[in-house]
Amino acid sequence: MDLWTRGNYKHMQSSNSCVDCEDSDLLLAQVEELEREVYWSSMRLGSVSNVRHEFFKNEQSRCLELDCPFDVVSGTKNLFNMRGGANVVANTIDSKLKELILKYGNDFKEAILQNEKEHAEDCNISCDAFYCAPKDTQPVIESNVTVTSYNFGATPPEDFANVFGFPLDIIKVSDNSLFPAEEAASVVKMAEEEGVANNEYKSGKYRLGGDWLVNLPKTREWFNSRLESTFFPLISNLFPEIVSSPSVLRAHSVSLLKYNASHPRTDVHIDNGILAMTVAMTPKNEYVGGGTFFEHMGIDDVLPMDVGHGTFRPGSVRHGGHKVTKGTRYILGAFLLIEDRVEHVRRLKNRGSELRRIPDLEMAAKHFEWALGINPKCTTCLKDWAEILLTQKRYGEAEEKIRQVLELLEEKDSDALFSLGVILSEAGKDDESIEAYTKSVKLNAEDVELCYNLGIKLGAKGDIKGEMAMYARATTIDPTFGGAWLNWGTALAESGNMEDAEVMFLKGLECPEVKPKAMMNLGLVYSKKAELSAANGDLESAKSFATKAGSMVDSAKPLLDANLLVEGTNNDDDKKYAAQYVPLRLTCHRILGSVFAGMKDFDASEKEFRKATENFPQIPGAWEMLARVLEIQGKASEAIEARSKRQGLL
Repeated sequence: MDLWTRGNYKHMQSSNSCVDCEDSDLLLAQVEELEREVYWSSMRLGSVSNVRHEFFKNEQSRCLELDCPFDVVSGTKNLFNMRGGANVVANTIDSKLKELILKYGNDFKEAILQNEKEHAEDCNISCDAFYCAPKDTQPVIESNVTVTSYNFGATPPEDFANVFGFPLDIIKVSDNSLFPAEEAASVVKMAEEEGVANNEYKSGKYRLGGDWLVNLPKTREWFNSRLESTFFPLISNLFPEIVSSPSVLRAHSVSLLKYNASHPRTDVHIDNGILAMTVAMTPKNEYVGGGTFFEHMGIDDVLPMDVGHGTFRPGSVRHGGHKVTKGTRYILGAFLLIEDRVEHVRRLKNRGSELRRIPDLEMAAKHFEWALGINPKCTTCLKDWAEILLTQKRYGEAEEKIRQVLELLEEKDSDALFSLGVILSEAGKDDESIEAYTKSVKLNAEDVELCYNLGIKLGAKGDIKGEMAMYARATTIDPTFGGAWLNWGTALAESGNMEDAEVMFLKGLECPEVKPKAMMNLGLVYSKKAELSAANGDLESAKSFATKAGSMVDSAKPLLDANLLVEGTNNDDDKKYAAQYVPLRLTCHRILGSVFAGMKDFDASEKEFRKATENFPQIPGAWEMLARVLEIQGKASEAIEARSKRQGLL
């Protein structure tokens, strides 16, 4: 939709005759044509198509999120023969690996050896920081803790899948408290004294408070005592299929997380360990909302877990934390390793993700293929491989792998549905893309990128009401998601609602990543308001709006230029907005100069059009606008000079 109502420059008509008026009208038409390059449709931001499973792995950007990778340090110890009492399973895995070495060759063999080295080193690091039971510790046959078991979902854990028999009732939630509420309160107080409440980090699309227990020595001391007396004996009892004794358990990544209204929740994710535990450290009556849910069970099916209670499970089940709207909720989260079990699937998958970032897409795809060779039902491997194929524009193959994921998980994976929506959108299958996004929203309506992308697709299909509803939901989930504010404002502006559009763009100004784009959009709104005011005879308001429009556009220019200069960026949205600067700024000059002329302030009008020729000396129409206001003032020689410069550009 073209924003501008152009008319015939009625405030600038000269009473003098003009020997080349036909040519002048043509040049002013060229100015109008240049201004027509500014469309609301070009001001929409594109959809989110980035991958969902990337991570950084370096000491400077370690993340605390419960789906972060382990820190990897090379070691040397071979673990093929460190299987404890699970010799039958070990022999099965060894046989499978030998078979795959014959199939995939030396690269696969080297990757397996690297897995073993990393696993050994990680286990050693764990014992440096956390309690490790003596080798002669006996298996725990009975426990005084009762648990309720919940189903893991349609597919078994990604590693050691053949060990867990159906039904997969392997999400364990304690029925009674593992330690007194007073003890939990004491631990939280101690952690706060150690500074846990002052730390903040990004967790997927959200920000959380909390810290690693390695940075909280007193809190870690308490945790180690509970590992010995409570957690390791209990976990050994709950998972005898894979835990031969408490002595093989290793607490590797452990953190105390803080949720509140400003740091409310996590994404739906998996944990990066064969086993994981979550322990509630705050009474339920001290916060509103919150709680752990598992996606396959439904986002509203929150597990009952009061202070001192814990959830124990294999790490590869998709889950998340509900939004805390009031109060503060602390939880303790830990990933566990098992010394005599190397998680080859997880480690191959993580290394593949690292290779994607280099990017070495060919070797990354090989790692995902190898992981699937061990476990053909590794759904995250299929999703990551599909993302590579999407990057390579191999849409049919990418779609095939994502649909395989959805079949395995009975379509209960909002990320897979999101990825399918992106793939189908890129392939030009808009109706199918909308269907995939809509299914994903039903599973996880709190996914801001999902709501944003669905809004874009609905808008492209002409469902403006549905589009704006999705942007409203996206900004409710995350008020800092600037793209949703901008596209919402654009939809309103296209509908002629400039007042509400202005509100949305002002919200966008508060989001740093889209601030210059919000400025450009506000320039459009104020230009439109200036023209409407002028048409209604309110030249003072027109002058004010036109001045604000020019100021906004001028402020946006250096920020847009800076974005384009950032090394390695290829942002089509930035390029699109930068390309709008010349026609939009020329429009601002034209409107303000015309308004001054209509107010009979020809000196100000001339000054404004001279600015236009200084800013855009290469635009013939700018010189023609100046020539016309000079003619109105009777400055014939200067008008001739302006037209001469204009003629030289033709």
